[in-house]
Amino acid sequence: MKFSKMHGIGNDYICVNCLEETVYEPERLAKKISDRHFGVGADGLILICPSMKADFAMEMYNADGSPGEMCGNGIRCLGKYVYERRITAKKELDIETKAGIRHLRLFANPKEKGRISMVEVDMGSPVLEADQVPVICEHTLAIDEPITVNGVEYRMTGVSMGNPHAVVFANHVRGLELEWLGPAFEYHGRFPRRVNVEFAEVIDPATLKVRVWERGSGETLACGTGACAAVVAGVLNHLTEREVTVKLSGGELFVNWQKDTDKILLTGPAAHVFDGEYMIS
Repeated sequence: MKFSKMHGIGNDYICVNCLEETVYEPERLAKKISDRHFGVGADGLILICPSMKADFAMEMYNADGSPGEMCGNGIRCLGKYVYERRITAKKELDIETKAGIRHLRLFANPKEKGRISMVEVDMGSPVLEADQVPVICEHTLAIDEPITVNGVEYRMTGVSMGNPHAVVFANHVRGLELEWLGPAFEYHGRFPRRVNVEFAEVIDPATLKVRVWERGSGETLACGTGACAAVVAGVLNHLTEREVTVKLSGGELFVNWQKDTDKILLTGPAAHVFDGEYMIS
């Protein structure tokens, strides 16, 4: 099976062109190929598939083999892939995902003809109703909601960007021990479908510093949907503006939660690492 390894500010994925390749057991493949010791190594698997509703469809699987509804960094990689491989000549694309159709705008690298350097994704509107995130909560919305994890009370805000997120604001995120705190949140009983967790530090109203624990993958260098969820939580808690630079471990993403449309625009780079062939066993 031919594949390409790509990443969005360090959030790396194995991308497979399923217009040409056939993947019969994507959950099993994702777990094996994502292993950083015995596989290729990645945060997950992206399948680029045909679509009857859009230009292409994206199927995304986490490193543990579990399916994901949406991936902000992975979908930018998909856009770069299909344009640079001349599968499409369009710089505006509609991509079908399990979270709905997402619109992409591709921006060419002025120094390299035919190369894409940045991608803007219309991430749609955030879902805030607690039962839709989902998070078990006595209120309609889970905003600044107390939650006890490992015997410590935190305040979290629940947001769905097609996949569930819990955003926790902290004075400093650098020293947090995510290796034990992340799983305790992910598998907490108040999250029926598990959860992605963003630990966010407010630098100023236009800048957030965020560390991410992704459901099914662990701590990652970046998360596109997580960056969006962090900005939504920042606005709801009166901590940030609607246009925010999100500084993640792997780099920066720009998030604009538009007041007039309620939609979120996510802009960031996508990069190709290498191509390879993988023997499926």
